[in-house]
Amino acid sequence: MKLKPDSKVLIQGITEPLASIYTARMKAYGTNIVAGVSPGEGGQQIHDLPIFDLVEQALAVTGPVDTTIIFVKPYWVLDAALEAIAAGIRQIILVTGNIPPLDIVCLLRTAEATDTLILGPSSSGIIVPGSILLGTQESEFYTPGEIGIIGQTGAIAQEVAWELTQAGLGQSISVNLGKDAIFGSDVRQWLQILEEDDNTKAIVLVGQPDCGWERLAEYIVSAIDKPVVAYLAGIHSPPDKRLGHAYTMIAYYLSIPVDDADTYQHQIASFKQAKIAIAKRPSQIPELVAKALKK
Repeated sequence: MKLKPDSKVLIQGITEPLASIYTARMKAYGTNIVAGVSPGEGGQQIHDLPIFDLVEQALAVTGPVDTTIIFVKPYWVLDAALEAIAAGIRQIILVTGNIPPLDIVCLLRTAEATDTLILGPSSSGIIVPGSILLGTQESEFYTPGEIGIIGQTGAIAQEVAWELTQAGLGQSISVNLGKDAIFGSDVRQWLQILEEDDNTKAIVLVGQPDCGWERLAEYIVSAIDKPVVAYLAGIHSPPDKRLGHAYTMIAYYLSIPVDDADTYQHQIASFKQAKIAIAKRPSQIPELVAKALKK
């Protein structure tokens, strides 16, 4: 991955209201945004950035781009992402959520064939504190350091970052995987990326109920040498309750109850059995990270 201050960034759907707001914030943070794409708006400017109708038109002016951030409407995401891949962009962040499942399946097949990294859908993106902001993360919670954060829930990951910051433990990177049912790069892929990152000394995982952690513990033990601390939101909720977004809860209560092995109590048990530290609340994470770094 290329996540450096000089990395070139493109914004697709830059005239969307959310994109316009966060483009200004990313630029203010120092992110090297070189252009925006919005069909029908070519030739205009926004935040002193040129707007093009097509990705290939933008790259003809800017040269190769490292990352594109996509804010377009759900039914336009597939076309936007395939256009970016065809233009040679190999890091794509999907801020847009609720993308048609078949569109995501098609996109992920193309991404696999072209060695393209997809983050999202419904991702708040990536922040390398003090260096680069890609997406909608709130930078005020972060400070440069050596702790990597991988999260599925952006707001909780930001709370974790703030707890670490308050304890004097800065962050090397924070990645939000997104919360749609089908998504691109997963926890294992990012664990491996942070394992190989020289700036990261420890990793914090921030999950939510039904995130499949019982399959992660064995992988962490066998493949990850760096200390890992985990936090699962909803740890104190009743066993027969499900937390999450409205569509997640409705789908659960209309479905056949899952087997006990899929409950988050079992996910936590698998981590404890593997002797991976589990925090009961975000405020406990800095203490567990500090202990893990001393070992």
